[in-house]
Amino acid sequence: MVDSLSFEELAAEFEADARLDADFLVLTLSASLIASFGLLADSAGVVIGAMVIAPWILPLRSMSFGMLHDPALVGRSLVTLAAGFAITVSLSALVGAGVGMPVFGAEVAARTSPNLLDLGIALVAGAAAVYAKIRSRAVSSLVGTAIAVALVPPVCVLGLLLSAGEWQAARGAGLLFVTNLLGILSGALLLLVATQPQLRRRLWRSQMGLVSLLFTAVLLLPLSNSFLQLVRQSQRQLAQRRIEESIAKSLKTETITIGRDSQLVGITIDWTSKPPLIRASVRVNRADLPTPAQVAAVQQFINSKQPQRYQLVVQRSAIDIIGPGSRDDGKY
Repeated sequence: MVDSLSFEELAAEFEADARLDADFLVLTLSASLIASFGLLADSAGVVIGAMVIAPWILPLRSMSFGMLHDPALVGRSLVTLAAGFAITVSLSALVGAGVGMPVFGAEVAARTSPNLLDLGIALVAGAAAVYAKIRSRAVSSLVGTAIAVALVPPVCVLGLLLSAGEWQAARGAGLLFVTNLLGILSGALLLLVATQPQLRRRLWRSQMGLVSLLFTAVLLLPLSNSFLQLVRQSQRQLAQRRIEESIAKSLKTETITIGRDSQLVGITIDWTSKPPLIRASVRVNRADLPTPAQVAAVQQFINSKQPQRYQLVVQRSAIDIIGPGSRDDGKY
């Protein structure tokens, strides 16, 4: 059984994918509304549902084929994508203005800071989308591809942020959309060149194909900066977590006050304070412990072990005493 399309069949399939028809418009309207409402509700599940419905990857992979085989197909694909973009950004802006949401959640924020990882995902997704067209047995992968790299949600975020006047964040959402768009296009181009002998030599004669690859390469500059910031943030968080673990270990094993008279339940560090504020939660066997002098001694001990200074606040948790006694809570 043949599970791959001939070149002529492939061209006909891409021609159909590029059409601006009722199916594309209805699915775009549905995906735009679902994604906008899901973003406002901060619901990842709803946004994923919009990704599955959205048909934008179809004209985009048709555009990649047109760049190598039929320039007229590129124009038809662009018209379809432009219509989808205009519908989505307008509809999401209207929804945002109508709802009047002053603060957006994590689902919106997650789509305002693209980096190199997003471009890598888009490149692989573009290749997978074309492979699903070439190999009929891989068609089920198209749904996963649509989820992995979404086009509609970033445009909805763009519309929502524009309606709220958040221009800086809106630029980030726009950059994510462009990253996904060019990444899918470039990944699809490279997969077509790798699998279709008829198209292999046409890439070097295709100005549109080479320009799209060039624009994708240009994206490395802003995306690299965002990626480096992400790496630095991750390294800083790792260093802070190690410091917290070191301080907790020291308090449990090296201080008489905490080790003998109190049981350390846990610590948190507020790194935004100057100096950083350590909040230590302890369970004590005497209601009058730890004393302010003991807390000061423990703070001095911590500062002697670390390269920077810290401020310590100890919070007693409820204590249980067998026999006559009482329960007490307090802070020092």
